[in-house]
Amino acid sequence: MDLYENNKFVNVGLVFLATIVFTKLVSSFLASRSDKQRRPPVVKALPFIGGLIRFLKGPIIMIREEYSKLGSVFTLNLLNRRITFLIGPEVCAHFFKAQETELSQQEVYRFNVPTFGPGVVFDVDYSVRQEQFRFFTEALRVSKLKSYVNQMVVEAEDYFSAWGETGEVDLKYELEHLIILTASRCLLGREVRDKLFDDVSALFHDLDNGMMPISVVFPYLPIPAHRRRDQARKKLAQIFSNIISSRKNESRSEDDMLQCFIDSKYKDGRGTTEGEITGLLIAALFAGQHTSSITSTWTGAYLLKNNKYLLEAVEEQKNIIKLHGDRIDHDILSDMNVLYRCIKEALRLHPPLIMLLRHSHNEFSVKTKEGKEYSIPKGNVVATSPAFANRLPHIFKNPDMYDPDRFAPGREEDKATGAFSYISFGGGRHGCLGEPFAYLQIKAIWSHLLRNFEFELISPFPETDWNAMVVGVKGEVMVRYKRRKLSC
Repeated sequence: MDLYENNKFVNVGLVFLATIVFTKLVSSFLASRSDKQRRPPVVKALPFIGGLIRFLKGPIIMIREEYSKLGSVFTLNLLNRRITFLIGPEVCAHFFKAQETELSQQEVYRFNVPTFGPGVVFDVDYSVRQEQFRFFTEALRVSKLKSYVNQMVVEAEDYFSAWGETGEVDLKYELEHLIILTASRCLLGREVRDKLFDDVSALFHDLDNGMMPISVVFPYLPIPAHRRRDQARKKLAQIFSNIISSRKNESRSEDDMLQCFIDSKYKDGRGTTEGEITGLLIAALFAGQHTSSITSTWTGAYLLKNNKYLLEAVEEQKNIIKLHGDRIDHDILSDMNVLYRCIKEALRLHPPLIMLLRHSHNEFSVKTKEGKEYSIPKGNVVATSPAFANRLPHIFKNPDMYDPDRFAPGREEDKATGAFSYISFGGGRHGCLGEPFAYLQIKAIWSHLLRNFEFELISPFPETDWNAMVVGVKGEVMVRYKRRKLSC
C-alpha cells in the first residue's frame, strides 16, 4: 500500500511537472510567434548581400518602392546589418527624442573620424561630445551670429562687385565659391581668408573628395583618395597650429569661430587642444558648406522658374528698403519671411542629407498612423529619410510642387501633424546646430542678388545629383544677369 501511494504521488508529480513544462513551452512558442508578428516586415532581397545592390543604385528609389508595399516601418538586410526604416512623423518620435544610451550616432558615423580627426565628435564618448557641441552652440549664439552677418554681407558685396553690367554665369559655381569664402572668414578666420584661402581651399577639396560611398564601409582603405585626404588633414592641422600659436603669442583675439574654439573650456577647466580645434573647425565647415551652397543654388533655380515667388521676394526687398534703406543686419534678415519660406521649401524638396542614422541599444516599439505596432530589435541600425519624408502626401499637399506658401501663416503644413513632419535639419536631440547660420548666410546672399540683379535661367532646370555623398545639384545652372539697383 505504501509503495502504491508513493508511486501515485510520483506519477501525480510527474504529470504536474510535465504540465508546467508544456505550458512554458507553449507560452514561449506563442510569445516568440507574437514577437515575430510584431517585427517589421523585411524587404525581399538576395541571400547574404541582402539589399546592397538596390541600396547602392538609389536608396530613395528603394524606400519609395518598399514604403508603397510595406508601409512606414520596414527592415532591410544589408550584408551583416539590419537597417529598420521609420518613415513619417507618426513613427519617428523615438528616433529624434531618444537618449544616446538608447539610440546613438557614434557607431554609424565613425567613418567621419579620418576626416574630422582623433579626439573630436564621433571619436569621443557622448559626455565629451556633448561638451564639444556646447562649444558649437556658444560659437553660434545670437551675439556671434550678428557679427557673422556683417562679414557675410561684406563678402557678398565684394564678390558680386566683380560682375559686369550684364553676363552669363554658372550660378552653382558662383555660389559655391562665395560660400567657401564666407565660411573661411566667419569660421576659419581672417588669416585663412586673407592669406591662405587658396591653400586651405585646395586642402578642403582633397578632404571632401576623400569622403566617398566606399568610405562609409571602409574608411581606412588604402586608396589614393584616402591617402590625399590624410595628407590634406595633416597639412591643415599644421596651418591651424601656426595660426593658434600666433594669436596666443601676440595675445590677439578675432571675431570668428576659430577664436571661440580657442577660448572654449571643458567643465573640468581644461582648454581645447590644437588638434581638437582643427577637428572641430573641419566638422563645422563640412556641416555648413555643402548645405548652404546646395540650398542657395536650389533656392535660385526655383525662384527663376516660378515668377510668382520671384516677384514676391523682390517686393519684400522693396518694402524692407523703404523701412531700413540699403542697410542689412541680423534683425533685418530675420524679418525676410518671404525669402525664408522660399529657402525652406527648396530645403524641403532637396535636403542635402537624404538619410539620418542611429544604432539601437535597446528594443523599442513604434505605432504607425494605421495603428500597427512594431518592435524594433536591439542592435538594428535605425534610419529615417528627410528626402522621402519631406514629400509625404498626407502631410504636404501636392508634395512634389514648389510651394513656399505651404509654410505661410494659416497653412503651416509642417506643423499640422505635430513634430518631425519637416526634417531637413533633423530634429530633437540631434537637430542641426548650424541651422540659424545657414539661413542667415543664404538670406544675406539672395537679398543682395534680388536687390542688385535681374536674372533669367537659360539652362534646363537642374536635376538632383544622387551620386554625391551629400546630395546636391547636378551639372551647371546657367543664368543670364543684368545689373540694376532696386529702389523702394
